Amino acid sequence: MHASISAKNQEARKNALELEIDKLQEQLGDGVDAEKIVKRHITLLHKYNEAKDATQILIGRLAALKETTIRQIHEDYGLKVDD
Repeated sequence: MHASISAKNQEARKNALELEIDKLQEQLGDGVDAEKIVKRHITLLHKYNEAKDATQILIGRLAALKETTIRQIHEDYGLKVDD
């Protein structure tokens, strides 16, 4: 069974959310498009992940050439294993 929300509670929630949006927009600044910021951040994360994946492939190949483990390569070069 679904809980029903009274019209009064819905209106109060709507007003609270609109105030929160206004406050966040004020913090962000006038004329700043939050959607553009999020899209740029996502693009940068994709580039980071592609670079990290390529690096891990190279580290794996280096480990194979040196006949050692990837963990040992990370330790040899001062890389974080969990990053």
